[in-house]
Amino acid sequence: MQEKSTQVKLDEVQCETGAPITVIRFAGDITSASEAAVLGTYQGLPKDAKRVLLDFSKVEYLNSSGIALVIQMMIAASKHGQTIKTFGLTPHFQKVFTMVGITKYTSLHPDEQTACAAFTT
Repeated sequence: MQEKSTQVKLDEVQCETGAPITVIRFAGDITSASEAAVLGTYQGLPKDAKRVLLDFSKVEYLNSSGIALVIQMMIAASKHGQTIKTFGLTPHFQKVFTMVGITKYTSLHPDEQTACAAFTT
């Protein structure tokens, strides 16, 4: 199986509250080769980005090294006082994220609208 590169796109959306929310949209595979894409993109976020959505809806493959990168990003976000919501994970990876403790740093949602609305509660 040939590994697909990780693509990352930054978006900004506004939810019902009107507050801007930064969205990090991942696509392709997230593996050990994704460090620059995952952590580099996170580190490049504007300093005032306090609400962040992570979109995994176009991720095709995520291994343990990729999960470790996501955990590093979550820990950094927690230290910087950022709130992260996550959506687009398959049921399998929802279970994995819960088992490895990622839900300590983020809540999991089925879609962008639900995740966005979670910032208002």
